[in-house]
Amino acid sequence: MKIIHFADLHLGVENYGRIDPATGLSSRLNDFLSALDQLVDYALENKVDLVLFCGDAYKTREPTQTQQREFARRINRLASNGVPVFLLTGNHDMPNAVGRATATEIFDTLAVKNVCVANRPDIHTIKTADGTIQIAALPWLRRSALLSRDDTRNLSLEQINRKLQETLTNIVDNLTNKLDPTLPAVLAAHVWVTGAKVGSESMMSIGQEHTLLLSNVALPAYDYVALGHIHKRQVLSESPPVVYSGSLERVDFGEENDEKGFYVVEIETPTGGRKTTYEFHPVNARRFLTVNVMLEEDDINPSVTLQNAIVGQREKVKDAIVRLNISVPSQIASQVSDTAIREALKEAHYYTVAQDVQRETRLRMGNRTAEEIKPTDALKAYLESKKVPAERQRILLEYGKKLIEELQEG
Repeated sequence: MKIIHFADLHLGVENYGRIDPATGLSSRLNDFLSALDQLVDYALENKVDLVLFCGDAYKTREPTQTQQREFARRINRLASNGVPVFLLTGNHDMPNAVGRATATEIFDTLAVKNVCVANRPDIHTIKTADGTIQIAALPWLRRSALLSRDDTRNLSLEQINRKLQETLTNIVDNLTNKLDPTLPAVLAAHVWVTGAKVGSESMMSIGQEHTLLLSNVALPAYDYVALGHIHKRQVLSESPPVVYSGSLERVDFGEENDEKGFYVVEIETPTGGRKTTYEFHPVNARRFLTVNVMLEEDDINPSVTLQNAIVGQREKVKDAIVRLNISVPSQIASQVSDTAIREALKEAHYYTVAQDVQRETRLRMGNRTAEEIKPTDALKAYLESKKVPAERQRILLEYGKKLIEELQEG
């Protein structure tokens, strides 16, 4: 049995894009659709038995009609060619209010053949060309669906998160107990598993995410655990395989160095038990490139220096989304030519330019310079200046201290 596992498509991400004159659509929407097309082509050409999507079809909870149409076209292409598609609901697919439809619920409402939508925890039995498989579904669940107000009254944030973890663990255990041990089984979950390295979604609210421990999902009853929600692809366990496929296309510069694509999972049933193998298949995703240029005060032609630095990476710049960071002394800042920069970056798909003008005067914190204050004290002063609540400050300082220590340790 051959399965494609992917997640976090995020149709609707249009940052660093421009309008395509041929279609009238954002070039970034075309990037994401191109990545999905590559997956669909692979599935049909290689006679895949099941396409398993682990949540976040769109960037927003209310996608445009065009985004829904384009996503439906690709899903229909798979389904109409006999490839079952399993759609798990992610946090970006959830409506703003209870009672409203999820972004993928239309497939279920129309009873589209070969398409299964999972909006709630359940066991789904799917017939494929090479046999029957069980999918234990753990979609994104609202905090209000897991805990009532009475459950959380007078509890600290840490205690609430512990109760959320216990509730999610019980849900997974209940699903697992319902499995038929004679059939292949996959756990599909849109959740944050502790220990996973994050990508561009690192801007999520620290301390507000409900999580599961790796031991809660790496259960021997499953032949494969397919995860969504974290954008950086990674394998958390080998037995059974617990895998984040990552986002299918680069979302921003936080994913600049991440290879994007999907996993192909094969579950075989030789004599004596089942065997699972998996392999990552990259897609041709839009490149992101950061170019850092530091100009010196005695540079007599800083524009030429800039152009040379960019031309030196010409092959990488072509068709890429480029971020040019320029550090320039204030004495020569006026000599940096915008025209020269535009000419050097004309082959880029899109570019941004940030100039950091170095001045002699330095900002001071109290009566101390930036060099004299400890990083943790600087962070604390910043949070206090922003009037961040005390509990939130404590959590951010805890994470900040860990990051600072990691940086200092290299």
